[in-house]
Amino acid sequence: MIATKAYAAQSATTPLTPFGLERREPGVHDVQIEILYCGVCHSDIHQVRDEWGGSIFPMVPGHEIVGRITHVGDKVTKFKVGDLAGVGCFVDSCRSCPNCKAGIEQYCDEGMVGTYNGREKKTGAPTYGGYSTQIVVDENYTLQISPKLPLAGVAPLLCAGITTYSPLRYVKVGKGQKVGVVGLGGLGHMGVKFAAAFGAEVTMLSTSPSKEADAKKLGAHHFLLTTDTKAMKEKASYFDVILNTVSAPHQYGDYLNLLGTNGTMIVVGVPPSPSEVPAFNLIMKRRSIIGSLIGGIAETQEMLDFCAEHNIVSDVEVIDIKDINEAYEKVIRGDVRYRFVIDIATLK
Repeated sequence: MIATKAYAAQSATTPLTPFGLERREPGVHDVQIEILYCGVCHSDIHQVRDEWGGSIFPMVPGHEIVGRITHVGDKVTKFKVGDLAGVGCFVDSCRSCPNCKAGIEQYCDEGMVGTYNGREKKTGAPTYGGYSTQIVVDENYTLQISPKLPLAGVAPLLCAGITTYSPLRYVKVGKGQKVGVVGLGGLGHMGVKFAAAFGAEVTMLSTSPSKEADAKKLGAHHFLLTTDTKAMKEKASYFDVILNTVSAPHQYGDYLNLLGTNGTMIVVGVPPSPSEVPAFNLIMKRRSIIGSLIGGIAETQEMLDFCAEHNIVSDVEVIDIKDINEAYEKVIRGDVRYRFVIDIATLK
């Protein structure tokens, strides 16, 4: 076993503190990764605080992982020692259901194995995430990282990036389309970047006038203040696609009215309570609502390659691991532009 330093929550009501764990020895198909950076996702907070239920303690969060390979198993073919590598939201799946065979392992019929707060298929042992110095992962669930981009900015692509890239690709966003992005946070700022890179006309939809300048710096062509009733009416039936990244309570119906005929609202944010969806808002223009969950391994690699080619990374604030609990409170307040990333060197 491999002794590993980490930070963990011992319960849903305690702060994250230093923690020692043991990683398995790499198997023939595994790679061992020295973690360099790990992004801080809002879902880390939800799970540490058991807000979604089913949390396993002690918990080492983190599923936006980038690092360097220090060991490869005898049968590994995709990586060599010294390569940069990434690990996203899951580290295994059943590999045999229709979804796994189709390359959408995130929808595995048996349930994907989370990078943390999951259980390994072979042993049933809890999985521990990237707030740690190293990790051992099957090469088939490991991503290749380009050296062209700053690693700290790459880390959030493993969750925030693929969460927005995948649905925009699924609905074939491209030139000639009008895309609205609701919410300018960790997800929203990536949605703006990708939609603009795909050639769409992008409008930031926000309740905060102060977000306009940042939205346009990130690539948005227009800004719509959603508290402006007149402006909202003027944009009725305007958009082809709306990417809804907001996790705070809000009414879906207000945004559905902004979609034109056959328009689609993609939901990637997770509000704490259900939102009413007026039937007529859907029926009158044959509008639809779809949800989307991250992406499969192949699509995540496609996204990383696209980012390397187009020089796209997340906008991040790099932090010391000792500041993680304060960072959680800032995330909850929305006081981050736009993703915290832990420098794991501060843990060593």
